[in-house]
Amino acid sequence: MKSKLIFFLCTLLLLANACKPKNTSKSSGSDILLLNNGEKWKVNEEMMPYLKGMQEALSSFDAAKGDSKMLAETLRGYNKKLIKSCTMEGESHDQLHVWLHPYLELTDALTKAETPDDAEQIALKIKSSFETFNQYFQ
Repeated sequence: MKSKLIFFLCTLLLLANACKPKNTSKSSGSDILLLNNGEKWKVNEEMMPYLKGMQEALSSFDAAKGDSKMLAETLRGYNKKLIKSCTMEGESHDQLHVWLHPYLELTDALTKAETPDDAEQIALKIKSSFETFNQYFQ
């Protein structure tokens, strides 16, 4: 089990690093989400099906049924596809990463949830993360 966890974490780090800013000259360097002059940031069309799939998986999650491991696996699959499909550049890309990194940490925490209550609390944080995503991205 430990080797699977190490493999997962290494894979997650590799995938997260695969989507690097191509143009950092306009990067804000901030860990705070900002709107694009009062407007939402555009996310590439290729990425949206994975983001919508994540949100659908979350909406059907029921911690009482003990399906947190299934949810975690589903989200991990979408995470990989999302990162692989990333072709964004510039400030919109940088802003997406401000949201993405904490989200990835939450999905990792979900894989480690020991009780249904823990899983439910983490799932609620992930859902809240998507509320934030929807405030800043379209």
